[in-house]
Amino acid sequence: MSHFWELLPKSFFALAPMEDVTDTVFREIVAELADPAYLHILYTEFTSVDGMNHPVGKIRVGERLLVNDSERILLKQKNIQLVAQIWGKKPELFHKIAREITLEHDFDGLDINMGCPAKNIIKNGGCSALIDQPNLAKEIILATKEATHLPVSIKTRTGIRIHDTENWMATLMETQPAAVILHGRMQKQQSEGLANWEEIAKGVQVRNQLSPETKFVGNGDVISVEQGFEYAEKYGLDGIMIGRGIFQNPWFFNRIRHSPTKSEKLAQLLFHTQLFEKTWGGKKNINLLKRFYKIYTNDFAGAARLRALLMEANSYPEVYAIIQDEQ
Repeated sequence: MSHFWELLPKSFFALAPMEDVTDTVFREIVAELADPAYLHILYTEFTSVDGMNHPVGKIRVGERLLVNDSERILLKQKNIQLVAQIWGKKPELFHKIAREITLEHDFDGLDINMGCPAKNIIKNGGCSALIDQPNLAKEIILATKEATHLPVSIKTRTGIRIHDTENWMATLMETQPAAVILHGRMQKQQSEGLANWEEIAKGVQVRNQLSPETKFVGNGDVISVEQGFEYAEKYGLDGIMIGRGIFQNPWFFNRIRHSPTKSEKLAQLLFHTQLFEKTWGGKKNINLLKRFYKIYTNDFAGAARLRALLMEANSYPEVYAIIQDEQ
């Protein structure tokens, strides 16, 4: 059965799934600002299969899979794919939750998180910890694939304490996933140091030998579309995933408007705040919104002062008043 990964252009781009970042609000912001020629895939926040299996926990955890109607319409218009990312360590729960998500939601693909480096998650055997459990990792992938008609991809790292890229990629390729997204750091590095793109290139070679139909995506420290194209060509990649680079500029995926004016940034700041309030209201603390303010309040006179005022605000009316005074 064909799937969207097979139809993507050469050197496609994706925005990485990020905790408390890539909710439906931020995804819509990024998609609205993007040129669809340079953004092809978005991801949900990573969603626990254990949480989704709990009668009470499913309500809260399920919020990670929320897609606003306005986002859905925009993604369809721009032909941007939306992938739900799940994590855990029990193959039977992956099978159950993958089936439920497929039946109850309208995603274009499923992704298995085998890359999150958070110590509390590693301690419990999830995400990057699966690199040291290759047989379990294969069981999880195959159980997920069995439960859904959607293409299944894996996002992961090069190792835990040492780079073990070739062995780990060989393990994953046995399951013939639709795609593998490889972050060029080990788990122990967290987000420190530089991503090792030579290790990513090793992964490409393994893919070429064992599962050539699997798409291979590189991730780590790419700060511009131009650099993404360069790396895709240099390292033989099908696509590039952008993570923290989006915090430098929410217009990342639009090469024409890569240097927005102050008025454009303030307008986007206002829209982001309004959409966040409309979507989440009292469900999410306004402090979660504040992490985004730095991406709009930079590179113009008075930006630091404005950012300080916004960080001190305790309500939406306060935020709106501050923005209005600045416009």
